[in-house]
Amino acid sequence: MKKIEIYDTTLRDGAQSEDVSFSVEDKLRITGKLDELGLHYIEGGYPGSNPRDLEFFRKAAKLKLANAKLVSFGSTHRPKKKASKDETLKALLDANTSVITIFGKTWDFHVKEALKVPLRENLEIIHDSVAFLKKRTDKVFFDAEHFFDGYKRNQEYALQCLEAAHDAGAECLVLCDTNGGCTPSEIREIVRKVKKACSAPLGIHVHNDSDCAVANSIVSVEEGVTQVQGTINGLGERCGNANLISIIPNIQLKLGMKCLADKKLEKLREVSRFVNEIANLRHFKRQPYTGDSAFAHKAGMHVSAILKHSETYEHISPALVGNSQRILISDLAGRANILRKAEEFGIKLSNDSVQLIDIITQLKELESQGFQFEGAEASFELLMKKALGLHKRFFDLIGFRVIIEKRKEGDESLSEATIMVRVSGHVEHTAATGHGPVNALDNALRKALEKFYPVLREVKLLDYKVRVLTAGKGTTARVRVLVESGDKEGRWGTVGVSENIIEASYQALVDSVEYKMLKEEQLS
Repeated sequence: MKKIEIYDTTLRDGAQSEDVSFSVEDKLRITGKLDELGLHYIEGGYPGSNPRDLEFFRKAAKLKLANAKLVSFGSTHRPKKKASKDETLKALLDANTSVITIFGKTWDFHVKEALKVPLRENLEIIHDSVAFLKKRTDKVFFDAEHFFDGYKRNQEYALQCLEAAHDAGAECLVLCDTNGGCTPSEIREIVRKVKKACSAPLGIHVHNDSDCAVANSIVSVEEGVTQVQGTINGLGERCGNANLISIIPNIQLKLGMKCLADKKLEKLREVSRFVNEIANLRHFKRQPYTGDSAFAHKAGMHVSAILKHSETYEHISPALVGNSQRILISDLAGRANILRKAEEFGIKLSNDSVQLIDIITQLKELESQGFQFEGAEASFELLMKKALGLHKRFFDLIGFRVIIEKRKEGDESLSEATIMVRVSGHVEHTAATGHGPVNALDNALRKALEKFYPVLREVKLLDYKVRVLTAGKGTTARVRVLVESGDKEGRWGTVGVSENIIEASYQALVDSVEYKMLKEEQLS
């Protein structure tokens, strides 16, 4: 079976999406989830362009990835500058990844108008950059920027650029439709010709400006490309990049080629929703394969047929990609997903248990209120343990109060939280200040509990996100708060929902604290 390598650039290209901004902690968390999926390469960012990516690579070096190799990304060296003296190439090496991808100009128009150097000099820049990096790292991939536009205008020169990178030691030559304007027939014809003219392994990297990115990636694979680049959910600049959530099952289930290990495909929906939650984006219901509507049936004739045999109106079994069939007049989805999650959490739960029905009922009720548990796995684990009687109450809230004070125009607001809790019959009443009301409440809760549970000193609040759920209701809108916490062992997400942002935040903070204490109790 032919194997195709999947190269993810969500953390770099995907982060260039409008309305998306990943923190360092976001990127680390997504990296772990992509590694769980079994991708081959994860492009972490452009270390020569901003301090955030430098910090990411420094912290990512401590991650223990089981499947993927981390990749740093940058450009060829600058004109009039030697590769050994170029800051961009130095930053790529300082990122300390075993794989480096660099992009270079392959469209003569860009060489003349953007770089403003002779065509021959650009070939030397490509060769020298690849050769310099190849001597100092395990693998170098070359992204041939604007390759398809360049090939259509000057076929000979575009191929010379590929040859320069290959001669210098590039392991894979990635053909880029950077403007995203090519059609599948154009891509197929050009990849076929390049394959005949070039002996190096080829990759494909396309954008979605003409809504053809997935199709363009698939026809490239059919023509012999062995590496496919893209992003989770098609995130990316302008109209986005090729969507790996569609590409991966198309390659594996439709073309019969191998790109993920057995059973990893079942994590596809989970990963899709996880990335959207971290990016603070709404889930696209009609996303092929993983969307809520991908296997939802409403029309009476369809429902009648589907109940007899699912293949009548489903092109694959939804379970293959971690999704489930939904009949909209009587929603039957959820059981298999919950059983799978219980197994991941080490919770014994049978398909015919009363508790499973209770969990499904609770889940549906909470989701109707606005809760979402993708990106908040700790809250979902707590929900399951409460339903099964496996949860322990570590404290009871008696009450809290949050005060925000602004003493004069131009001064920063002051936030103070007071909280009273009962722990094993003892009442603790304390107060704390913070950078904003949520931070003050978090500090007060920790202060009240740490004398009883010292392990909470290890917990750090790493990220905090708010999403407005009921558009058009102004300041009375319901909000969902997603909190990411962590300790020296790992990270976890929790969620809260309310019309009151402080109440929603408190729910997520309490789940975070309880999850830590349950985890410690299991270890002891």
